[in-house]
Amino acid sequence: MNTRKAAFGILLVLAMSTAAAQAQGKGNGYRAHSGGPPAVEASALTTMPVKELAIFKDGHAFVLHESELPTDAVGDVVLDTLPTPVIGTFWPYSADGGAKLKAVVAGRRKVKSERTALSIRELLEANPGAEVLITEHGGEAYDATVVGIPKSKPEDEAEERTGPNSQGERPQRAQPGVPSDVIILKVHGGVKVVPLSRIQDVTFRAEPRAVLATEESRKLLTLKLDWGERDPGQTAKVGMVYLQRGFRWIPSYRIDIDGAGLAHVRLQATLINELVDIDGATAHLVIGVPSFYFRDTLDPMALQEAAVQLSQSFQRQGRMPYAFSNALQTQIAQMGNYNYPRGAQPEAAEVADPAITVGSRNEDLFIFTVDNVVLRKGERMVVPVVEFTLPYEDVYGLDIAFTPPAEVRSNFNNRQAEELARLMRAPKVMHRIRLENKSPYPLTTAPAIILRDGHLLAQSLMTYTALGAQTDLDLTPAVDVRVSKSDVETKRTPNAEKWDHETYGRVDLAGKISLTNHRPERVKLEVTRHVLGAVAGADHDGVIEKANVFEDSRASSHGDYPHWWHWYDWPYWWYRFNGIGRITWIFELEAGASIDLNYTWYYYWR
Repeated sequence: MNTRKAAFGILLVLAMSTAAAQAQGKGNGYRAHSGGPPAVEASALTTMPVKELAIFKDGHAFVLHESELPTDAVGDVVLDTLPTPVIGTFWPYSADGGAKLKAVVAGRRKVKSERTALSIRELLEANPGAEVLITEHGGEAYDATVVGIPKSKPEDEAEERTGPNSQGERPQRAQPGVPSDVIILKVHGGVKVVPLSRIQDVTFRAEPRAVLATEESRKLLTLKLDWGERDPGQTAKVGMVYLQRGFRWIPSYRIDIDGAGLAHVRLQATLINELVDIDGATAHLVIGVPSFYFRDTLDPMALQEAAVQLSQSFQRQGRMPYAFSNALQTQIAQMGNYNYPRGAQPEAAEVADPAITVGSRNEDLFIFTVDNVVLRKGERMVVPVVEFTLPYEDVYGLDIAFTPPAEVRSNFNNRQAEELARLMRAPKVMHRIRLENKSPYPLTTAPAIILRDGHLLAQSLMTYTALGAQTDLDLTPAVDVRVSKSDVETKRTPNAEKWDHETYGRVDLAGKISLTNHRPERVKLEVTRHVLGAVAGADHDGVIEKANVFEDSRASSHGDYPHWWHWYDWPYWWYRFNGIGRITWIFELEAGASIDLNYTWYYYWR
């Protein structure tokens, strides 16, 4: 115990000694200046250009700033812009061999600047001591010397540093530096105080100063540098990286098919910038969706509690930002190292047009790189990314979902019955193209227009397709392939099963799908029929499966369950006896030929 007390005492003495040294100005430079930090000249402020950024489709961007920037009087770099990064992703650094980054401070500081005086009030404020001729409304002109316009002064700043009182209230006092509505003039016989609103015109005896010095409070970011034993340099190479919402890319495809099995695919990107100006930066367009665990939490360095409101393109409550996402999670893409000689950063006017380099893979992400991007905040840009040729085949698909049994339909109201009739209209064969991805790049989820001989055939949705995989794009209903469907009840067996002291009847049914090919060429058909119950048999080599009604999204063409599924409170015993059956036929049908696909199934009812 005595040892612990002795150790604690030594630490306490060391802590007090360190605090005393810092109070005397002998610390490591982290303390604030007495009376608050001095005002910063606006001319000393600078911005750090964006050199590189990885842009994700969900609206986030991983941004890298780096540049050789001027330092202030003590060797620090002061920036007039603050990012609003996701917490834990803000990483500043020094790339200068002579200076080590010891801290980054985000806060409000006074900034001195000058602006043109544009009113009588501002001209008088800009020229203290000037000899003038003053004319007041309804009065005689008189000679005067401008003393100045009084401003409110802050009380002791120590009071402000103490923060709120015990009730959480801050002292109510005038805002520092607010000018009053009167001017003080030195006239013959004394000092005169005149409301500014009474002054009609002013004649200066000499050329007045037309520039007004102002002082305002701004949010600044200060990179504090440790120069060691050497004098601070006039410039320092510094940088920072962070993840922030406000920059996204939207892919889109143009697919030109030749009718003979080849499809020319072009990918373009629409860039939406509501983040920061970029001049000649390298942009990485990322295919894939990494996991940003704290995406909704801002880093405290942002100096604000809520993110900036962005346009509808970035609203996460909408469906569009997620409609084109891919179900992939991985690490953030790593930036490259760009070392520009001092003064060699390209000006905006000198930057070449955007250029695409070859795409590359990083873990589960795939990245296309666009060089020399110039895009101001608030602007949009469309850039071609890549083009290639893929093989394709024409496929004619028919998907027939199951309908509720008569016992369930009797519980539907008129509106539900009408909607069910609309959903279960006569089925149509859909003409699709099946692309085989033999390109070096994955296909990302995106809208796609499909053309042949320059004529638009359809707009469809490209889904994520890995290298070597296949994907289908819908073109149009194939009106030349006629289809009809019929289902009849063939048998009803009361008391067919008994379970839990209850008896259940069995209903047997038979169905037929008739298809006729009126096209001038042979077509490949893929027919899928779902039934509510269990499939007993199918001809023409139909493949019979029993679907997992809880997880199989192929149980209906409308998703995991058909639209009407939740209109009825299915009894507990239903899943004991019944399920969802699926039959799949794949075959070719010659021009002018017809075929009947027959099948049987059954379900139980109480």
